Amino acid sequence: MHKPNLPPRVSTDVVSELLLGMRLFGVDYRRVLAARPFGLRFTTVSGRAQFHFVARGPVYLRNTAGDVRVMNSGDAVLLPRGGVHALVSDPDAPDEDMALYKADPLCANISGINTCGAAEDAASGALLFSGCMEFDLGGMHPLVSLMPEAMFVNTLLDRYPEILPMLEAMAREAKEARAGYAGILARLADVVSAFIVRGWVECGCGDAKGWVEALRDPRLGRVIVALHRDPGRDWTLAELAAEMGSSRSVFAERFMAVTGTTPVRYLTQLRMQLATQWIARDGVPIDTAAQRLGYNSQAAFSRAFKRVVGVPPSAVRAGAQGAASVDG
Repeated sequence: MHKPNLPPRVSTDVVSELLLGMRLFGVDYRRVLAARPFGLRFTTVSGRAQFHFVARGPVYLRNTAGDVRVMNSGDAVLLPRGGVHALVSDPDAPDEDMALYKADPLCANISGINTCGAAEDAASGALLFSGCMEFDLGGMHPLVSLMPEAMFVNTLLDRYPEILPMLEAMAREAKEARAGYAGILARLADVVSAFIVRGWVECGCGDAKGWVEALRDPRLGRVIVALHRDPGRDWTLAELAAEMGSSRSVFAERFMAVTGTTPVRYLTQLRMQLATQWIARDGVPIDTAAQRLGYNSQAAFSRAFKRVVGVPPSAVRAGAQGAASVDG
């Protein structure tokens, strides 16, 4: 039997390591019934992704550059970096900020918007389910910046047919609005989004370059995984070369050729990415972050942090505390 040509798969161990650290869950969902014509503009803050499911279409996804892609009934898309974009009834339809629409609470962090004033409008209107999501890949967060602007689920259905029943279930729940449907839709949205991310990674991360190439190299992939498993260890070049199974010179040359940086710089960048997340998101004390990452003193850690991030860790902590007080 003829087998289709498939892109090179990333090492299963590396994929597992990557996805084990993934945090992707919805913080704000909307079920939207929109009378045509309509234009809904979404502005998703940095660090969050946006998910859209079309239960009844067609609907057009339009970015700030004016690029348009049609989404038919049953389609879903994940925008890993969020940003400003619009869902519109027609490619040239004007759009308005979602904040201008009255939202009625359905449950917890889920609300409903209905712009249909008559039964016939409701029958012909678009039915959508959208979620703003926290999206964190831990120490491998740089991968998010290499993902496409929009990742469509229909590109994965041939390879991952198990996604289709989830999409069909989402369509039924959105249309029938049975007891508990909002919560079920939210959980399905989270799972479908995770499938989209896993599909992209397992298919070789598209055209992404740089350190992603290391994940396609089984021997170098072992080194990347080792660094991410134990970023606080005082790694030597000899130890990393041993992980790859090569001499120090061959390892150093290969690592630089694939990632564009040295192992020392890579490890430092990884440590500061983790430290930023721990301090800003999790409220970890600065001295605790320093100890976890192998620094003998908070002063040495703070100097390294400022050199890489551009500001001292205390500024990151203060910024996170200020944002939390505003949100509260």
